[in-house]
Amino acid sequence: MKIREYELSEPIKKGDMSLEEAIANRRSIRTYSKEKIGENDISQLLWAAQGITDEVTGFTTAPSAGALYPLEIYVAISMVDGIEAGLYKYNPSNHSLILKKDGDIREDIYNVSLRQDSIKDAAAVIIYCAVFERTSYRYGGRAFQYVYIETGHSAQNVYLQAEALNVGTVAIGAFHDDGVKKVLDLPGKEEPVYLMPIGKK
Repeated sequence: MKIREYELSEPIKKGDMSLEEAIANRRSIRTYSKEKIGENDISQLLWAAQGITDEVTGFTTAPSAGALYPLEIYVAISMVDGIEAGLYKYNPSNHSLILKKDGDIREDIYNVSLRQDSIKDAAAVIIYCAVFERTSYRYGGRAFQYVYIETGHSAQNVYLQAEALNVGTVAIGAFHDDGVKKVLDLPGKEEPVYLMPIGKK
């Protein structure tokens, strides 16, 4: 299969909702309508998760211990205007999506994630994976804590951005690791750490 890369729309850096409002209104939303979400929504959410905010340093939207950036972010798209259903990997350096697998894989993720309806009904599912070795070579046994802390920072960004976009999400940690790895065909060093389904409220 040829590599297909989809350039995402430019993220907006100033919105209509204040940070304080987003924090106050943030909730875990598990039920979604059957409406599609916009390409601009996915663009904005992925930028919030791991977008580059300084082209010179490569710093991103979430802090990373030692600026080692162990996270790899995928998105399983099913109902997004302008983007075909499939599994994509987010490329922060180009703010783009790289196609990894054609077709809607929500059902496959649902089956290895304790059959949670929020995954099956989502317009898209953001999947956080981590390469722990990127952090452990410098920080040894503390690497796991640092990677999970970074995931939490990034996921909270997604929560707040989702609120500002008026879409719902929920952080999910209950899944079978080996099952998710198989569904995503992850490289050997990448481990799944978090799922965040996205959908219209």
